[in-house]
Amino acid sequence: MKMLVVLAFRNLLRHFRRTLITVLAVTFATLLAIAMRGIQLGVYEENIAFALRLFSGFIQIQAPGYNENPSLRKSFVLDESTLQALNNIPQVQGYAPRLLAEGLVSYQDNSLGAALVGVVPEREKGVSTLIGKIREGRFFSCDTTTEVVLGEKMLHNLKARVGDEIVILSQCYDGTLGNEKFRIVGTVKTGISDFDGLMVFTGLRRLQHLLEMKKRVHVVAVSLENVYEVSDVHNRLMATLDTARTVALSWEEVMPDLKQSIELDNISGIIFLGILIVVVAFGILNTILMSVTERFREFGVLLSLGMQNTTLVWVVLFETLFITLIGAAIGNILALVVNYYFMIHPIELGGSYAATMEEYGFLPLMRSTVNLRSFMNTTASIVVISLLATLYPLHKTYRLEPLKGIRYT
Repeated sequence: MKMLVVLAFRNLLRHFRRTLITVLAVTFATLLAIAMRGIQLGVYEENIAFALRLFSGFIQIQAPGYNENPSLRKSFVLDESTLQALNNIPQVQGYAPRLLAEGLVSYQDNSLGAALVGVVPEREKGVSTLIGKIREGRFFSCDTTTEVVLGEKMLHNLKARVGDEIVILSQCYDGTLGNEKFRIVGTVKTGISDFDGLMVFTGLRRLQHLLEMKKRVHVVAVSLENVYEVSDVHNRLMATLDTARTVALSWEEVMPDLKQSIELDNISGIIFLGILIVVVAFGILNTILMSVTERFREFGVLLSLGMQNTTLVWVVLFETLFITLIGAAIGNILALVVNYYFMIHPIELGGSYAATMEEYGFLPLMRSTVNLRSFMNTTASIVVISLLATLYPLHKTYRLEPLKGIRYT
């Protein structure tokens, strides 16, 4: 076997220019595939983290069935056992209870439907970036105040200003109608049109009082370090919670639209990478086939001297393997440098394209990631496809007869 490896390596050096061109082709394909995949995955991670930290959280604790069909009745009291379960998980960076309801907001002669959200400001700081999105004014400081923060678009549609008083009307937990005056102290702008046009943020206890909800909440949003911890924390919560009263939902269950849009874009990226790898495979096929065809006379002489066809097949296979592994190794090293650079120095988009992305709630930023799985998967794909591309040259070598090889011109 050692002799076959040496022979294969010498054959590559005999045609150094052709070998170098093929190695560079594999290197370029590996570099391009891993770099593009790294940027694609990095953009996904960045936008997922942005969306989850904006408001929803990485995991939510809800009453069973609330996510599918929200209602005031599908609520629960945040008891000590749930708090202890959250505090005992080290990956949990923070959690925030919330009360959600629908209501009517009125200012002078203008009335609009709104999504009412009761929050605890101190808790929201550790879960979401909402308070940092204040556009005008400020966020209220406690959850008992009659101060509210509106989405910027909501404020504009009401034709109100910061400092004005509004009236909120909503159905209560017991079926009656509740109403109360609130003072606008700030506006928030997230860049998501529906969010900014519907949201009205109040203190949690003030909204509980308005809706006659006592200490009941609808959602507890949980913040983690990154999305890779979601599965483990979700499983631990489900093992601890009383699932008849509360359940834990991952961000993929809470935000299926975001998951589906990422999956759709991911498929297009995989198709492009597949096309790139196939193109490289045809280049390797052409190189190996030319190399084998040019040496038919040489192979014919070796066969006539007693060498087995299988030995020649192994030599050709080792040649292909050397070309592919050398090119893939260099490509991986270069891709690591490129991905790390764009991870530290992301590409910031500008102009109308950036405005469009922000309008749909995405960051105008392209950041790469050094993901070991993408390196391994892409490299394995290139190696496997390249070896499959040599099946035809290997078949021709295996079927070669000594006399036909010697007479080949």
